[in-house]
This record gives sequence, structure tokens and C-alpha cells, in this order.
Amino acid sequence: MFTGIITDIGEIKDVQQEGDLRVRIGTGYDTAGIDIGASIASDGVCLTVIALGEGWYDVQVSAETVAKTNLGVWAPGKRVNLERALRVGDELGGHIVSGHVDGVAEVVGIVDEGDSTRVTLRAPNDLARFIAPKGSVALNGTSLTVNEVEGCEFGINFIPHTKEVTTWGDVSLGDMVNLEIDTLARYVARLNEAV
Repeated sequence: MFTGIITDIGEIKDVQQEGDLRVRIGTGYDTAGIDIGASIASDGVCLTVIALGEGWYDVQVSAETVAKTNLGVWAPGKRVNLERALRVGDELGGHIVSGHVDGVAEVVGIVDEGDSTRVTLRAPNDLARFIAPKGSVALNGTSLTVNEVEGCEFGINFIPHTKEVTTWGDVSLGDMVNLEIDTLARYVARLNEAV
């Protein structure tokens, strides 16, 4: 379980196809405090640490995960948002994020508004109904508030701090980003179907 509050920006160091995809991620985390088997959200995807060394850790990525996320285009040099798993007693600054990505959204608009940046994304048709104005979404692992929704498109506002401490300062038109809808929205929709 995660909060969507990014605590490090990692860098993809190596990608190897070995049955599953094996990825080495460079990190500023003190890897002496990371256990083999630990979960780290990497661009919003909960991945299990299988090896580590000073300043890096390795993960395996299944074909299912590659199919549902943007990890298939990861290459050395790509920067990724990182968050370690939530511990009992940690501050819940964002919202409950599972690290189980629902699909991929496309960046279709970018407009600077003062020091902030308004980004418009297009969600897959089957996920758009779970996105509501002033609701929460996790995009590349970042807990964000939805500003507006029109059909499958929704807008997010990025303040300067968010752009500095995440990879959102690098956003470009056409980027495909990992989308995790809010768990509460999923359950509310399911309850409505039962009525």
C-alpha cells in the first residue's frame, strides 16, 4: 500500500528480457534499509525487489504488468517516480494507492497557467467513468486531484513543487502514463451496479 507521495526520482539503469522483464533502477534511497522482497512503487507500479546493491535495486516485471502499464517502453536513462511502501504510523498525505495500475492514459494537452501547468489526459473508455471532478487518481504513482472531466478526458493541475519533486516537470504531449483509479470510486461504481 502506498500514498501517492513521491519520495525519490529513480533512473532506469538496465532492462533485460529474461523470461520476465528484469529492470535495474538507480535510487537515492539507502538500499541498506531495503529488504529483498520489499515492494517499491515505480511510476505507480508495485514491484518486488529481487536484488540490490549500493544505489540500485532490481525488479522482475511480468508480461501481464507490461501489458497493463507503460513499463514496456522503459529504457536506460528514463526517470521514474518512486515510493516505498507505507508503514504503520506513516502520514497519509495523498490517498490510498495500491500500486495495481488499471490502465494507461495519454497526455493530450499541456498549458502553463502562471507557475503551474494544466495537463489534460485521455483515459481508456472503460476507466473514464471512475474519474470525477475533485476526486483522486494516481498518475505514474503520484496522488493527484482531478480538476475537470469531459467524456474520457480529464485535467490535472501541477504546482511547481510537484513538478520539481516528481517526473511531471518532464511531461510531453503523447506521453503514456500509468493510471490507477481511486479504490473508493471503484467500490461506489460496483455498489451502483448492484442496485
